[in-house]
Parts: sequence; structure tokens; C-alpha cells
Amino acid sequence: MFQNYSKAHHLNFAVGVSSAVFAVFLFTGCEEEKQAPVVREVRRIKGEVEVLNSCSIKGAAVKMRSFLRNNGFDVVHIDNERLQNYDETIIVLRNPEWEGAQALAATLKTKNVLVLLNKNATVDAVVHTGRDFQQIVEPDQGDQHDSNK
Repeated sequence: MFQNYSKAHHLNFAVGVSSAVFAVFLFTGCEEEKQAPVVREVRRIKGEVEVLNSCSIKGAAVKMRSFLRNNGFDVVHIDNERLQNYDETIIVLRNPEWEGAQALAATLKTKNVLVLLNKNATVDAVVHTGRDFQQIVEPDQGDQHDSNK
């Protein structure tokens, strides 16, 4: 009779432990899995870029600077160009050996690339924003903005 009591005691103990383990798995398994936020990796591109507003649209250089920085370029200076009549965005390479030139042209989706050698240049490239800049920085909204504003 003593053995039956201990077998029953062991059985109750085993059932209790397994119930507790099941409950732990049940409650911890029910938590919603939080998906990690998608992080866009931006590859840093060596070299320095200057952006000039060459289209007379207020804020064009600032928007272009933000766009280029978000795409990994180091924009070191922005300003207004004296001549502000560019219809298309143009890249002027001051350093034709710059390894980021093709990446810059691809990012801006332009083939308007000029090479102007300048031994005293302090940047690798100058981006002259044209009236088409809005279609470059915000391709879905470029047609909705009036270029005269």
C-alpha cells in the first residue's frame, strides 16, 4: 500500500509539473511577434558634392541636398547659382577620377554630366538643380507642382 501511495504521488507530481510547463509555453507562445522595422541601408559614397539652385525655384537646393544625403552622398555646400535658368539638372564633375560619379548620375537619373577640370576645386562634383529637380527627388509628385512658384 505504501508503494501505491508513492506511485500516485509521483504521478500527481508529474502531471502538475507538465501542466505548469505547458502553461508557460502556452502564455509565452501567445505573444505577438513584433517584426523588426525595415532599415534601409545607405552605402556611404566617398567624395564631396556641392548643390547649386540653378532653376529659380525656392528651396530646390535644400530639397536636393536632403535627397542626396539620404542616398549616401556627402553634400558639403549649397547655394544659389547666378544664372537660374536651367531646365534640366546637370552634374559638373570637378574631379573626373571620382569613383562616385556614376553613382551620382544614376541616383539623379541623368546623363547630363560635364567634366570641367579645376585644380583648385574643393568638391568632386557640383549638382546644378534644374526645373526637373522635383521629378528627381519626388518622382510621384513631380508633375503636380507648378514650376513658377
